[in-house]
Amino acid sequence: MSTVNMLEAKTHLSKLVEQVESGEEPEIIIARNGRPAAKLVRLGGKPAGQRLGVAKGQFEVPDDIDADNAEIARLFGAGQ
Repeated sequence: MSTVNMLEAKTHLSKLVEQVESGEEPEIIIARNGRPAAKLVRLGGKPAGQRLGVAKGQFEVPDDIDADNAEIARLFGAGQ
């Protein structure tokens, strides 16, 4: 938990929201004249976290990955 003064919060609001939204900071206290005045917290749920590219470089996709699509569709009853 970090505390920022009102001027810093006004100047860097988008950065502060991003920190809370990503989970980097669970909450940020905004102070006026050195006294806590407000708390910036994430709305609902867990932080989204990084998703795209999490397995990058861990496996290779074969060139013929789509070769059996028609057979798989047939097995699942596509077109019936």
